[in-house]
Amino acid sequence: MDRVSDMPEILAQPADPARANDYDSFAEAYSAETENSLVNAYYARPAMLALAGDVAGRRVLDAGCGSGPLSAALRERGAVVTGIDASAGMLALARRRLGEDVALHLADLGDPLPFADREFDDVVASLVLHYLEDWGPTLAEMRRVLRPGGRLIASVDHPFVAYTFQDPRPDYFATTGYTFDWTLNGQSFPMKFWRKPLHAMTDAFTTAGFRLAVVSEPQPDPAARELFPDGFHDLSTTPTFLFFVVEVPPSAAGSDE
Repeated sequence: MDRVSDMPEILAQPADPARANDYDSFAEAYSAETENSLVNAYYARPAMLALAGDVAGRRVLDAGCGSGPLSAALRERGAVVTGIDASAGMLALARRRLGEDVALHLADLGDPLPFADREFDDVVASLVLHYLEDWGPTLAEMRRVLRPGGRLIASVDHPFVAYTFQDPRPDYFATTGYTFDWTLNGQSFPMKFWRKPLHAMTDAFTTAGFRLAVVSEPQPDPAARELFPDGFHDLSTTPTFLFFVVEVPPSAAGSDE
C-alpha cells in the first residue's frame, strides 16, 4: 500500500494507537491523495516496477494492494495479478479500478495466506511490512506461496525515517513502534508503524529462507523535477523508502513445479 505525500503532515501529531491504521475510514481520501502524488506516483511505484522488470506472463501476488494502482500497472505489463488487502474499503476501490477479471481477496498479512504452495512467481509488497512488528510469520507465508526461484519485491520505510523524525530519537538497533497522524482533507487519522534496523530486516528475509538479491535506494522519476520542483530536491536527497528483491532459492532438482 502506498504512502501519502506530505511527510511533515504525516508525522505532525501523536496518534491514538487503539484506532490506528483503519483504512476503511479514509479509503477514498487516501486513494485520491496518493494517485498522482510525488512520493507515490513518481517514486514508490516506479521503483517497484523497475525492480520487477519484465513480468509478462508471471503470476504476481500484490500483497497489500490497496486501491490497486500497482496491480493495474503490473497487469498492463502482462502479469497475471492477484491482490490482497486487509481493508474492505480499499478492495472496493481496487475492484472499481481493475474490474472483475482480477482476483481480489480480503486478507490480513498477519494471518496465513489463502493460497496454495508455490502458486506465484512473484510477490510484491509495497510499503506494507512496516505495519508488522514481527515479519517472521508473514515472510514465511510469502515464501510458501512462491515457486522455487520466485521473488519477493518489497519496499518499507527507510530505517532512518522514524529515527530522524522521532523526538527523542529511538534506539536505532531496537525494533520500535511509532505513532502519528495522517491528515487528509483536513481530517486526522491515527497510524502506527514499526521501524527496524537494516540488519534486522535482512536477517528476517534470510531466516524465512530467502536469498537477498537487491537492496535499493532509488531516485525519483526525473519527470517529477518539473512537476514538483520543491519536493523533488528533498525526495532525491533524503532517505525515504528502502527497496528489496529477495529470492526463493531454486530446488536442488531445478524444478519450477
